[in-house]
Amino acid sequence: MNTANPLGEYLRARRALVRPEEAGLPVSRRRRVTGLRREEVAMLAGVSTDYYVRLEQGRERHPSVQVVEALARALHLDRDAADHLHRLARPVPDAGRSRPRSRPRPEHVSPVLLRMMAGWHRTPAVVLGRCLTVLAHNALGRALFAGHAYSGDLVRLVFLDPDARTFYPDWERVAANTVGGLRSAAGTDTDDPQLVSTVGELSLKSAEFGRLWARHDIRQKSHETKRFRHPLVGELTLDYESLTVNSAPGQQLVVYQAASGSPSEQALALLGSLAAEAPHQDPAPSEQPTSREK
Repeated sequence: MNTANPLGEYLRARRALVRPEEAGLPVSRRRRVTGLRREEVAMLAGVSTDYYVRLEQGRERHPSVQVVEALARALHLDRDAADHLHRLARPVPDAGRSRPRSRPRPEHVSPVLLRMMAGWHRTPAVVLGRCLTVLAHNALGRALFAGHAYSGDLVRLVFLDPDARTFYPDWERVAANTVGGLRSAAGTDTDDPQLVSTVGELSLKSAEFGRLWARHDIRQKSHETKRFRHPLVGELTLDYESLTVNSAPGQQLVVYQAASGSPSEQALALLGSLAAEAPHQDPAPSEQPTSREK
């Protein structure tokens, strides 16, 4: 990943996604680009073309809050994407960034959180790490994602697992949300070694991942309804809520629930009874094969 100029890279990617007619601009047959030109973004944002060019080229790295908001409007960014643009324009100073980066510390889940999750017998729950690997789950959460080659890594499950498009009936939407969630989880820390490794492997092995990653979509994992086609209990439609774990920055607790009285609630209850009969297995993303082992 090119991280030398993340602000410029983001601006280029996002203007390529805005069609001129969406911005109220005339469309010429001689137009060579499908998105907005630099001068058009500058005009829509109320800044000079020269200033905007310097932003994209990295020669100007600290636009004002007002300019960032104007750029967000010109590029039709939603709130999550606009917040990301603000973070890129105002990165948090890191005094240690000039030194060689140390190996990231392993991500551990609080024993208190593990005990809490274990008591949720009707509710699948998983704890995700900074690259959406499964750090922990309760019995029903394990059963929900069990049986796949990448059950412990939700990004690789979506893009590399041979059963992904069957497991996720709405695969295209899930894929887009997963990539946007990965970018959101990474924030401005795009040189994180685990992230670099994940993006590098997936870009080589999945053209669809590479296409979606290049869009720079930002989608905060918060709440949504998701459909599953489970190999044991069939169709499941579950609502989920994603909660940040304040005691462990970067971790997310994702809790799933079926609507009361629905067929999915009955299927989830059946899955729970099957999970109770199965031998216990602890979650361990490290059990998944690494890129060197495949």
